[in-house]
Amino acid sequence: MKAKLYAWLTRLSQTIGATRPGAWLFARFLHDLDQFVLHQSKGQHSLTGDLAGLPIVTVTTIGAKSGRQRTIPLVYVTDPADSQSFALIASNFGQTHHPSWYYNLKAHPQAICTINGQTHHYQAREATPAEYKKFWQAAVTLYNGYTKYKERVGNRHIPIFVLTPISHTDTAEHE
Repeated sequence: MKAKLYAWLTRLSQTIGATRPGAWLFARFLHDLDQFVLHQSKGQHSLTGDLAGLPIVTVTTIGAKSGRQRTIPLVYVTDPADSQSFALIASNFGQTHHPSWYYNLKAHPQAICTINGQTHHYQAREATPAEYKKFWQAAVTLYNGYTKYKERVGNRHIPIFVLTPISHTDTAEHE
């Protein structure tokens, strides 16, 4: 019974997130709610992870304009060929502009990322055409909402960043 309820909640969360109103709502509030839940659970839980069943990474970048540290929880896509690397899809919930973290990583491609309580330094770069195809397919398989987002972005290309570890050494936990 509990598994069926969880499966139903996961489908419902993903379905809502793929709609225009759901994407609008999530774009404005989900990151903050995820940050709160992640902080309260010491990085072990997030709404996106727990309700929608999507993997979450906390990405800390340097602001492109401000130069200040910026931390945001994002959905990530794993690389089956390289368990240390992953991709971020800059869909911005299907909006016609790139998310702010996209500009931050373009300006400052080094990031500190935490996945399942493990923190590492990563180097970000835009995906090659072959990587783009691979990661886009993996993203759509993970969350079909990306298909809807692509329909809504108009002529905007949805960038994909590939993050590879700079060092395999855990870093000190930061806030």
